[in-house]
Amino acid sequence: MIGEKGKLLYTVYRALTYGLSPFLYIHLRFRVLRGVEHPVRWPERLGRASTLRPPGHLIWFHTASLGEGMAAIPVIKRCMEEKPDCAILMTSTTASAFEIITTRLPIGVIYQCIPKANSCMTSVDVTLGASTAQFAPLDIPAAINAFLGYWKPNAIMLMEGELWPNLILGASRNGIALALLNARMSAKSFSRWSRPILLPLISFMLSKFSVIIPLSTMQGIHFQLLQAPPYVINFSGDLKYAVEEFDISKRGVQGIEELKVQLAHRRVWMVSSIHRGEEEVVLGVHKVLMHMYPDMVTIIVPRYPQHGREIAIELQKQGLSVALRSRDEKLVSGTSIYVVDTLGELRHFYTLTPIAVIGGSFLPGLTGHNISEAAAAGCAVLTGHHVGHFLDMVLKMQQSNPLSVLQVSAEELVEALIELFSNSEILEVRRLAAKQAFQSLSSGIVANVWNHINFNVLRHALR
Repeated sequence: MIGEKGKLLYTVYRALTYGLSPFLYIHLRFRVLRGVEHPVRWPERLGRASTLRPPGHLIWFHTASLGEGMAAIPVIKRCMEEKPDCAILMTSTTASAFEIITTRLPIGVIYQCIPKANSCMTSVDVTLGASTAQFAPLDIPAAINAFLGYWKPNAIMLMEGELWPNLILGASRNGIALALLNARMSAKSFSRWSRPILLPLISFMLSKFSVIIPLSTMQGIHFQLLQAPPYVINFSGDLKYAVEEFDISKRGVQGIEELKVQLAHRRVWMVSSIHRGEEEVVLGVHKVLMHMYPDMVTIIVPRYPQHGREIAIELQKQGLSVALRSRDEKLVSGTSIYVVDTLGELRHFYTLTPIAVIGGSFLPGLTGHNISEAAAAGCAVLTGHHVGHFLDMVLKMQQSNPLSVLQVSAEELVEALIELFSNSEILEVRRLAAKQAFQSLSSGIVANVWNHINFNVLRHALR
């Protein structure tokens, strides 16, 4: 009965997205004009390929954000090691994620020359065991059909919450195996899908997956409540623990090394991934600490680079001396705030500070960010209470070592930092606890994920 209702709801969804396609095309062009979409490669969002398909078997990994893409890369590397004759296609939906991820993919990536005219396709050398990066198609019938018809993937690996009806059911109609890796659903999405009118549709979609690997037990329960087949749910741990070292440009390395020298004799703390409104919390804390520690430096890494530039401009209006990463500005005497308005360097900046405060967590409505990168770098880790699905990561680290992560409110943040600045023993204990918890929780995750993928998906899909 639910299956029939699900089919009916999908028919309605497919008809709606088909009817809205012209308007979505106009919206896409508007996003291009605003600089949100890639200025040349935007036709890929309509399912139009811009490079040649490698011959033979192909696995498609799809991610939305930069964090999901970075979490997928260790699995992609394992796939290339275990299945060297299988090509890898990777897609993302945001321009910022695309620009960073293309520099992080394994050796063997097919780099495409971008033509100036959208009407031509560049010829490239396509080899087995290579990986290709593209933008993901919109979830409209024409784009999905064009994409699947051209690339003909043998299997699709969707990351986290990328549950799109046309994509999933279109793949199923074409006999393409599906896996959902690091599967999660926000409380808002779970509540929406749980409504009686939408439950048959999500249940129908989830029934098409060969394997679902939730990032936590609670997320697994969510998928079971949404009527995913119990036998497809398998647990491996959170892929965001699979932190890998990535190279940065020579200029970037030089900049990091210069900062290490500039910070060598100064107290440092860093706040990362802050959202709009949280800068007021950070700057309030900064002013209090500056009275006690005049040599202190606060490193601010906003979630979005443009926000960082806005913060720097506002602080300069207040007469404060601010150094901006994108301008390669130095931390001269009298400069106590360093704003990182670039992407892809966060892991390297964690190596510059003994204390990392993870933002996106100090105001209601926010849902936290990945704390494992800071722990891997050996920072004392603090975060707020509004952490969304990252609560599972916080609790697991605290269970591994109670001193690994400290959750504080915006009001408690000052006192917590004063304690760490004033007591070197407590600081070192928290740094060691965070690193030990990370090492304990990160062990074997990629291998476990690969085993589930290989057994449940690839051994059938790659025959």
